[in-house]
Amino acid sequence: MLITRVITALCLLLLILPILFLAPPVALAGLVAVIVLLAGWEFGRLIGLHRAWPYAYAVACLLVLILFHDAPERRAIHGLLAAALVAWGMALVLLARGVRKATPSFTVLGAILGLIMLPAFGHAVMVLRAEGVAVLLSVAVLVWAADIGAYFVGKAIGKRKLAPSISPGKSWEGAIGGWLLVMAMAVALGATHAFSPTWFSRMADRGGLGLVAGLSTLLVAASIVGDLFESLLKRQVGKKDSSRLLPGHGGVLDRIDALIPVFPLAALLLAWM
Repeated sequence: MLITRVITALCLLLLILPILFLAPPVALAGLVAVIVLLAGWEFGRLIGLHRAWPYAYAVACLLVLILFHDAPERRAIHGLLAAALVAWGMALVLLARGVRKATPSFTVLGAILGLIMLPAFGHAVMVLRAEGVAVLLSVAVLVWAADIGAYFVGKAIGKRKLAPSISPGKSWEGAIGGWLLVMAMAVALGATHAFSPTWFSRMADRGGLGLVAGLSTLLVAASIVGDLFESLLKRQVGKKDSSRLLPGHGGVLDRIDALIPVFPLAALLLAWM
């Protein structure tokens, strides 16, 4: 299993890194479109769609992505990103409700949320990349740092469950450990401007290290919500992974669940600041 995970990760890096650093923006747009299409298919399955409907839903997510890409005004993109924040607010309500059977009404609501969340994620990738590769990667690294810190601290001292009915392996101690690791990284990059321009250096230029710490905390919270929401969807339909598209890693959503709410929020914060 470990060797499978490593091989898959290396293949993904060999695909993604050249597109990020060397290819023109249209190549990244194509990659984002593929990711949204595959994630849409998985999302459709997790909200209770069957037979050919997950494929139709994936196409619908892609069409929404393209529709906003061709919008004449940049404000349309910002409107989509803002709508994603509202959608994630609804996801919080569903998380508070807890795990239940996926009813037809839930499927309809989930379909609406996904049609906002996934295209918004795709456009947020492009918005952040337009600000610089380091800006995009620094937001991704924030999510990965929060996840790594949560894993190791949770394994070492985790006792109080964060959401036992949704994700029994997550603990409050782990979440705090991940947040502390992100704080150390955020303050260091914001203060030193290492690898500048990063998302942290941009925020530091606008409001100092206090703003960096506060907004980074928001992004960490958003990453936890994204992770938990996908876990909720999987539990409601009795699935361990979103799919088997990525050997050793599960599905596309399993890899990007925490990034889906964080990227739109990070892009909006850049615009608002």
